Amino acid sequence: MIGLIVAATGCNEVRRDPGKIYVPDMYYSRALETYSSTEALTQAGIHYNARPVEGTVARGAMAAYPFKNDSVGYARSAEVKNPLNASAVDMKETERIYLINCGICHGAKLDGNGPLWKGGDGPYPAAPRNLVTDPIATNMAEGTMFHSIKYGKNLMGGYGSQLSTKQCWEIVAYIKAKQAEAANPAMAAVN
Repeated sequence: MIGLIVAATGCNEVRRDPGKIYVPDMYYSRALETYSSTEALTQAGIHYNARPVEGTVARGAMAAYPFKNDSVGYARSAEVKNPLNASAVDMKETERIYLINCGICHGAKLDGNGPLWKGGDGPYPAAPRNLVTDPIATNMAEGTMFHSIKYGKNLMGGYGSQLSTKQCWEIVAYIKAKQAEAANPAMAAVN
């Protein structure tokens, strides 16, 4: 009997009205796909900018390099220190990145004798800098080295468009580690 009463009251024609809805655009949301095309917005005259807000840094990303590619930026780059801990850098992966991007000129041994120079027999017109023994390279600040990798210097082109900021800093750490090994061969033998 109770079940019959419940069934009868549940199946009546009385509409259940929730009352007034505060902020209906939030209550009845439009079904938009997160990564859908924005062409419909553009056609409606709404111009959508998908670029991040200037000055923001994505979670887990490194802060942007603050200096421009000019003489002032190059001079001030010496103030910047490598934000990566040298022990945290994966030297095997960084060596691979170095060989792909830098080794063609500077050589696998960082001696400036890469395939494009070949001791003067290659197609390159000038010897690339020896990154291990040249005093200019060994005394170069980390930030200046980063600036040179990112923007290029003299005959060397910039690699800022091919390498991420983190990869540039890893290459700086790799070069500095190889310079330290060359300066102290006894430590290199231990490692």
